Amino acid sequence: MPDILYFSRNRSTNVQQVDDYTIKSTCHLTDTLTEAIVEIIVKLPDLEIIDIKGEVKRSHIKECLLPAAYLKKAVGIRIGSGMLKIIKGLVGDATNCKQLPFMVEECCHAIILSFTKETLQKVPPNEAGTNEYYSRMVKKNIRLYNRCAAFAPGSAIVEGINPP
Repeated sequence: MPDILYFSRNRSTNVQQVDDYTIKSTCHLTDTLTEAIVEIIVKLPDLEIIDIKGEVKRSHIKECLLPAAYLKKAVGIRIGSGMLKIIKGLVGDATNCKQLPFMVEECCHAIILSFTKETLQKVPPNEAGTNEYYSRMVKKNIRLYNRCAAFAPGSAIVEGINPP
């Protein structure tokens, strides 16, 4: 009987208001091969990253198990337009471990989504209009595409939307 490959992944990102001037975003990843965490601290109202830390506790990629001091290069980045290119240039190019830079981006996207929560909760009065409502929202702000399960490829909400 052949070996059967088994793989499972659980990634969660949350945002917490620490005080009136500080937000913390944490991304946890646990899968069959990897266990990692990234935490960023962001100053309000500028949305500037003032602290960052991350650790890979388990990985099949040896470089990922090394200390992630390169993440500190992201301190000073402002969350907003252009941040993905900056994160890739400062953090992503500093290592062959691509998981932590991706998790930094996830933390940043979670902060953006936390500020759009009230808008996301404005559901039209009739249930039939819900998908169209959210679809228009994603078309207006394409950065929402693939940022949560509801806006992921294959979801009825984003059907027919082609991201750039």
